[in-house]
Amino acid sequence: MKKTILITGASTGIGKEVALYFAKKGWHVAATMRSPEKHSFKHTTIKKYKLDVTDQHSIKDTIQKVIQELGSIDVIVNNAGYGALGIFEKATTEQIQKQFEVNVFGVMNVIRHTLPHFKKKKAGLIINISSMAGLLGIPMYSVYHGSKWALEGFTESLQFELQPFNIQVKNVEPGAIKTDFYTRSQEVFTNESIKGYDTYEAIIKGVIKKTGETAPGPKTVAEVVYKAATDGKNRLRYPVGKKIWSLLLAKKLLPNRVFFFIVKQMMRR
Repeated sequence: MKKTILITGASTGIGKEVALYFAKKGWHVAATMRSPEKHSFKHTTIKKYKLDVTDQHSIKDTIQKVIQELGSIDVIVNNAGYGALGIFEKATTEQIQKQFEVNVFGVMNVIRHTLPHFKKKKAGLIINISSMAGLLGIPMYSVYHGSKWALEGFTESLQFELQPFNIQVKNVEPGAIKTDFYTRSQEVFTNESIKGYDTYEAIIKGVIKKTGETAPGPKTVAEVVYKAATDGKNRLRYPVGKKIWSLLLAKKLLPNRVFFFIVKQMMRR
């Protein structure tokens, strides 16, 4: 019997690649996005649905519709995200709120509206697309890192609550991935009245741009998501990429002052 996976933010980038990967593996895929009329998939096992993670009614209605049309949901992938870049002092209240509204509260609301179905089935798997940003910090992503660290803490705690219902929670944690995260979909904090950061900003933005251009593609994440969905392991975190493993190991083993020095050097290249 084919299993069904629901993916948020499936119109582009990682979400789209995850949808295609699972479809090729024979799964039924509910690919959700804010504007499904603007996107198309060739696979007949991928069905598009309209869902906005910042709209509670949209989440509830779409989950019910997927269950009615596809019979069940076995896995949900919380992929929809928003990336904000820049000096914290330049961020507006609205930009900070939007960052958490999408990356934290959006995930929480999708999970909350899915849990009754999973509890009724006495089975289910929740995969959150977190980030290396939830495990370590780099300059000019303070607000984004804050949202991902919140997601990491939320997931780590939630796993204990859901174990009695045979519901698993896992985090997939990519490093830099070549998607429009670094271009079209990223919002940059700007405020010309705040001075003193220009040289620093220029250096860091240059490093970030180069990182995005040379990063691996989203298929690398899709492969890890599939592994997390099918390996049957009671494992919480799935970092993506050799560079991430080395950075995490360095953070674990080295004193903070040494690790922070390494990060500073990386961000000057």
